[in-house]
Amino acid sequence: MQKIITFVLAQGKIPHTGGEVSFKKLKRAPHYFGPSVPRQYIIQREDKFVIKAYFPNIFLVETECVVQDVQSDESICLREQLIAACLQKAQEYGADVSLSEDYAIAVIDGYSQQELRDFVGDPSGLVSFLKSERFILHDAEVDHTMRSQLKYAEDDLVIVDWCGACLFESDGEEIEEVVELLQIANFQLLQYRLLDRQLDGRLTAIEQFVQIERQSIFKRNREIARAYREIIDFRIRSIAELDAIEREMKLIGDWYSARLYDLASRKFKLSDWHAVIRRKLESIEDMYSIVSERFSVSKLHFLELLQIILFFVLQV
Repeated sequence: MQKIITFVLAQGKIPHTGGEVSFKKLKRAPHYFGPSVPRQYIIQREDKFVIKAYFPNIFLVETECVVQDVQSDESICLREQLIAACLQKAQEYGADVSLSEDYAIAVIDGYSQQELRDFVGDPSGLVSFLKSERFILHDAEVDHTMRSQLKYAEDDLVIVDWCGACLFESDGEEIEEVVELLQIANFQLLQYRLLDRQLDGRLTAIEQFVQIERQSIFKRNREIARAYREIIDFRIRSIAELDAIEREMKLIGDWYSARLYDLASRKFKLSDWHAVIRRKLESIEDMYSIVSERFSVSKLHFLELLQIILFFVLQV
């Protein structure tokens, strides 16, 4: 059987309802696998959609459809339609899809080893599906994509790309677990992108504030004091969010699950996102120092002016 699983993750206000998804540990996973991964909660099952959540603020909308051939142009078209439907469903639940992650997984099970070899022998159609492209890709691009794969047994295979994956599971027993692991990697990517957007907005606001020169001393001191508090609060929240993302997933070693997660995280460049956010937090630190120094100098000037005014008042 062949089918397409698509899902979308987006930020939104999650209702405090639903039950926790009972995660079935991969047979090829460490004993600490279950407690070490972010927990999914099912909010609603609606038609062919499953609406899930990562508390406190990330929706996950998932759907699937059986197809005859995942490599066909019709399947690529269907993939795009399913993702569009997931985005629409997420919007219906109040999610902000202006910044979201969408992903498609081609699942193939119930095949023979020879059929698997046939698929892999000419993978151009699979790679076109992974990249949602209807034209024939260059051999170099196909080869590059096929290098991001993980094989554990003779009759299984996972190929991971930026916006899609292909999963071969002969018995179909661990499809849900592999899908959830890929969802978690997408969830972490979205968390990084959301935090990055917040940092960009805050950096822009601080840069504009530092340029203020022609306001009354009273207004400047009030604004500097307010900005000073906001920078402190935002810096603390941002560091806490980044640390939380790092803590959520700690799969280390040569276990299948750890290697699969590592493959996905490298493809999604999660470490690069982490480095970018760290650099922006350092920029926030620099801005924090500037505002702090400016606040101290402005306050000192204000007190000096106040002393001069009081001196002349007392002379009257």
